[in-house]
Amino acid sequence: MKQSKRISAVCMAGAMVLGMTACGTPGANTSSASNTELTDITICLDWTPNTNHTGLYVAAANGYFEDAGLNVSIVQPPEDGATAICAAGQVEFAVTVQDNLAAAFARENPLGVTAVAALLQHNTSGILSRAGEGMDRPSGLEGHRYSTYNGAIELAIMQQVVEADGGDFSQVELIPYTLEDEAGALMENLTDAIWVYYGWGGINAQLAGLDFDYFYFKDIDPVFDYYTPIIIANNDFLSEHPDTAKAFLNAVAQGYEYAIENPEEAAHILIDSDTTGSLSGSEDLIVQSQIWMADQYKAEVEQWGYIDPARWNAFYNWLNDNGLVEQPIPENTGFSNEYLPA
Repeated sequence: MKQSKRISAVCMAGAMVLGMTACGTPGANTSSASNTELTDITICLDWTPNTNHTGLYVAAANGYFEDAGLNVSIVQPPEDGATAICAAGQVEFAVTVQDNLAAAFARENPLGVTAVAALLQHNTSGILSRAGEGMDRPSGLEGHRYSTYNGAIELAIMQQVVEADGGDFSQVELIPYTLEDEAGALMENLTDAIWVYYGWGGINAQLAGLDFDYFYFKDIDPVFDYYTPIIIANNDFLSEHPDTAKAFLNAVAQGYEYAIENPEEAAHILIDSDTTGSLSGSEDLIVQSQIWMADQYKAEVEQWGYIDPARWNAFYNWLNDNGLVEQPIPENTGFSNEYLPA
């Protein structure tokens, strides 16, 4: 499931305002003179930099943020995650995923965040396994080891896809997810099946020479074509500064449009912009991932970032119906397309 190894609390929430700038990637123009004219904006990532995030780094490197009157810092998440600090107003924007965001809304006092853009149009996650062992479809997981995070939503999805395919989920052996290299773990027979995102885990498996099978959750049941990852924004910020939010997303959209048209160049911008060291030595993976991701950012839609209300609602309704949230999430909760560029 991992995109890239998450950095531990480099920037602790308690010192977020001071700490994040030090560990973040500033916008294209950070001179003191320019900063007096630009509006400071911070976006917190969900993981260390990877090709989900390329458009953000392109927007910074190519001056799109500066052109929009913004000085943008891209920072790493604290231990308790990006959503909490965005809701608290410590950052204006953050990256997360729709499934994890459910907990923010399924409560008596929902957190004050709104999803304002989809970084990818479709859920590209699925199950990676060794080829020829019958796990090219969910029912084939019976009698095999699956590395689990032991999350309630994760396991409910796994159970539904296995049983929808005629399998018995109780016959799948669940083992703890302790892996750093999914392809290597499969090649060394440390596990049999792993939940990964194809744009990173699948491409890495190709480059590692693993002969593998893969199925997408969305192909088994369209209710699992939820949005992952997404950009969220602080609600007070959206209310008080809607034009700034629109300017930010317009610049981000330009960054992703550039990455779509120029994937190899965008990949090198990502590599050059990484200050965490997590991408060091992974140039082939990043370039090949970026080439694959270029077709995923917008897929079939015309407007980058668009969130389909029917798909958004379908997934949360599924969570409601299966008792996977503390209290039901009403339809049309927690997202908006109004801040996207026309």
